[in-house]
Amino acid sequence: MTRVAVFDDNLERRESLDLLISQDDSLQFVGAFANGEDAIQRISECLPDVVLMDIGMPKVNGIEATKLLKVTYPSIIVLMQTIYEDDDNLFRSLQAGASGYILKKTSPEKIIEAIKDAVNGGAPITPAMALKVLTYFQTVAPPAVSNYSISNRERQILKLLVDGLSYKMIASNQGISFHTVNSHVRNIYEKLRVHSMGEAISKAIKENLVN
Repeated sequence: MTRVAVFDDNLERRESLDLLISQDDSLQFVGAFANGEDAIQRISECLPDVVLMDIGMPKVNGIEATKLLKVTYPSIIVLMQTIYEDDDNLFRSLQAGASGYILKKTSPEKIIEAIKDAVNGGAPITPAMALKVLTYFQTVAPPAVSNYSISNRERQILKLLVDGLSYKMIASNQGISFHTVNSHVRNIYEKLRVHSMGEAISKAIKENLVN
C-alpha cells in the first residue's frame, strides 16, 4: 500500500484529499500539514512514500520544503500542486527534486492516477508544461555532451523516460522485467547524481544525453 502525505495551507483541500486518497484501497493517507515548516520532523513521524506538496504555503513554501525533504529522504516521491502553469515554479520545482507537477484544478481521478503513475516510475505533468520544458531546453545552446559512463541500455531507458513512459511501459517495450528497469534507473540516478525522475529528465534534455 502506498502511503501519502499532503502539505497544503488550505484546510478544505487537505480534507478533500484525505477523503479522496482514503477511498482508494491501494493508498493510505498518513498526514496533512498546513505549511512546510519543520517538514523533516513531520515527514519522519508519518514516513510517506508520496508527498503532495503545495507550492504557495506560508513560512516555508513547497519548493524549499521539497529541497529539504529530498536531502534527508531522497526516495520519497514529491508531486507539486499549484494553481499556476508558470515557467519559474515549474523549473524550480524540478530542480528541487519534484517528480511531477499537478494543477489543483486536476480532476480527483487524475490526481489518483498521477500518484500511481509516479509510484510506477512516471513523471506526472500536464502536456502544456511538458511543452514548456522541451521548448526551454530547445532554445538554449546545448552544452558539451557529458558521458557519465552511462551504458547503451541505460541510455535507451533514459530516452524512454524522457518520452514519458512509465517503468511498466519500459519493461514491456524493452522485453525486460520491472525489477530490471528499476535497477537500471537506480544506476542512472547514481551516475547522473540526481535523486528524482524530474531531475533525471531535466538533466538528460539539458545536457543532450539522449539524442
